[in-house]
Amino acid sequence: MTTVDDRPAPPAEAPRRRPNPLLALLRNSWRQLTSMRTALMLLFLLAVAAIPGSVLPQRGVNPEDVQDYFTAHPDLAPVLDRIGAFEAFGSVWFSAIYLLLFTSLIGCITPRLRDHVRALRSKPPAAPGRLDRLPQHAVLAAPAGGAAAIAETLRRRRWRVVVRGDEVSAEKGYLKETGNLLFHSSLVLVLVGVALGSWYGWSGNKLLVAGEENAFCNTRQQYAESKLGPRVDSADLPGFCLQLDDFEARFLESGQPEFYKARVTVDGVDGERRPAEFSVNSPLRLDGANVYLLGHGYAPVIRYTDRFGRSQTSPFPFLTTRDVGLTSEGLAAFPDVNVDPATGTRDPDLQMAFSGLYLPTAPAAAPFNRSEYPTERNPALNLVAYRGNLGMDAGIPGSVYELNQRQVREGKVKEVGTKLLRKGETWKLDDGTTVEFLGTEPYVTLSVRYDPGSTLLLVSSAILLVGLMGSLFGRRRRVFFRVLPADPTSGSPTGGSSLVEAGGLPRTDHPGFADEFAQLVAAIGGDGRSDDEAGVDRDGGDRAGAREGAD
Repeated sequence: MTTVDDRPAPPAEAPRRRPNPLLALLRNSWRQLTSMRTALMLLFLLAVAAIPGSVLPQRGVNPEDVQDYFTAHPDLAPVLDRIGAFEAFGSVWFSAIYLLLFTSLIGCITPRLRDHVRALRSKPPAAPGRLDRLPQHAVLAAPAGGAAAIAETLRRRRWRVVVRGDEVSAEKGYLKETGNLLFHSSLVLVLVGVALGSWYGWSGNKLLVAGEENAFCNTRQQYAESKLGPRVDSADLPGFCLQLDDFEARFLESGQPEFYKARVTVDGVDGERRPAEFSVNSPLRLDGANVYLLGHGYAPVIRYTDRFGRSQTSPFPFLTTRDVGLTSEGLAAFPDVNVDPATGTRDPDLQMAFSGLYLPTAPAAAPFNRSEYPTERNPALNLVAYRGNLGMDAGIPGSVYELNQRQVREGKVKEVGTKLLRKGETWKLDDGTTVEFLGTEPYVTLSVRYDPGSTLLLVSSAILLVGLMGSLFGRRRRVFFRVLPADPTSGSPTGGSSLVEAGGLPRTDHPGFADEFAQLVAAIGGDGRSDDEAGVDRDGGDRAGAREGAD
C-alpha cells in the first residue's frame, strides 16, 4: 500500500549572501593597520627613514653642504637626490610612513580609550567563590564595623571599593592603562604638531653685517636661503626689520667660545623702533617668529680706487673655516669699476676681485694661513688680486664667497698679485689702482623661524613623559574581603568572633604585590594568617582557576 505524506514540505533555506570581497579586504586591511604590532613596525620604520636626514646634508638646513656632497660624490649624489635623500623629511616615502603611523595610532587608541572609560565607570567585580585559590590569601579577625570598616580602610588607601553585603571588592592600578593611553595619544599630538609646523611654518637664514646700511627686513628675497610651508605665502611673513649695532664675544684661552651677545635695533610692524639683545640660548621673539643667533664672523672693509680715481668701499663677509682661531676666507668683488668718465662705458675685462684669507690673530712669522686666536689681537688680510671678466654679467647664479673658477680656467680672469695687508695699509697694483684694508665689521648668522606647532610639541612631549612613567610604574591589582561568622567549636584563636577571609590578585606582573597585600591585611585586622598558617592547599591549578574566576 502506498501512503501519501500530507506533511508540508520544509521551507527552502534563503540563499546566503556572499560577502563582498572588496569590503572584506578593506575590513581586514583596516584591522591589520590599526593593530599594535603594525603601529610598532611603522614607528620603527619612521626611525629608520629619519636616518638619511641625520646622516646626509639637507637642502632646507644647509644647501652649501649638499653642493659640497655633489662635488665629493658625483656618481652617488644624483641617485640619492632622485629618491629624496637630501630632503628626507619632506620626501614621499617619509610622508607615507608618517601618515600611516598617524592613522594606525588613532585606530589603536580609539577602541582602547572607549574600553578604558567603560572600565573606569564600572564597579569592581564580585569576589570569587574560593578566595583561597588566589595568589595571595589570608584569614584575619573581623574589625569592628565589619565590611563597612574594611571599605573605609581601603578608600583611605585610594582603592576603588564596592560593598556587596558581607563582601568587599576593591581594585587599583588604572594608572597603567591611563598612562599607556596618554603615551600613545601624545604621540598623535606630536605628529599633529610636526604637521602644523610643516604646513604653516617658515624659516630663513641670514648673514647680517653690522651697520645701518646693512639692515635686514623680513622678506623672502633678503634671505640667503628660505623655506615656506605649503600653506604659507611670502605676503604672510611679519614685517619687521633688524639692524646689527654691536656684537660681543668672549673666548677662553683655548679659543673655545664662552659668550655671544648681539645688540640690534628692531623696527616692528607697528612702526616702533626699539633696541634689543639676544644670545645663543636666548632667542629674540618678534611677531611670533624666533630669531636665533647661530654664529659670528668678520667682514673686512676694503676700499678699491680704480684707474680713474673713483673709490668704492664696502664690507665683505668672509666665512670662517671652522677652526678655533676663526680663520676666514671670502671674496671681495668690484664688477662696476674702471668706468670711463668721458664715455660712461665700462670695460668688462677690467673688473677686479680679491680672494682673501682673514686672520684675526696672525702669527708673528710666515706662513700666514691660520689664525692663532679668534679675537682681533693681530689682524691681517692676505689678498690675491684678479683682473678680468668675472662672469657676473651673464645672469648665471653663483657664490658671492668664491671666485668663478671657470672664468679662471678659460683665461678670462687672471691673477695679478698677492699681498699681506695690515689694518690701514694700502696695496698699489700694477695698473696704478690701489686697495686699502680699512678694518672689519662684525657679522652674525641668524636663523629666523616660525613654528606654530612648537607649543603643541612641548605640551605633548611633557604628556608623553608623564604617560610613560604611569605605564611603567602603574600596576593593576584587585583584593577581596569576605566577612564570615566563626565556629566557636573550631578552636580558632579568635574564639567565637567573626573572621575575614582575604584574597589578592595582581592583574599584571607585580613583584611587590605580596608585601602590599600583607600591609593591607595588617592595617585591616592586624592578626592575619597566611595560607601556610591556615593550611590552605595552593597548587598551581587552583591558582590558575581562581584567576579566571576573578576576571
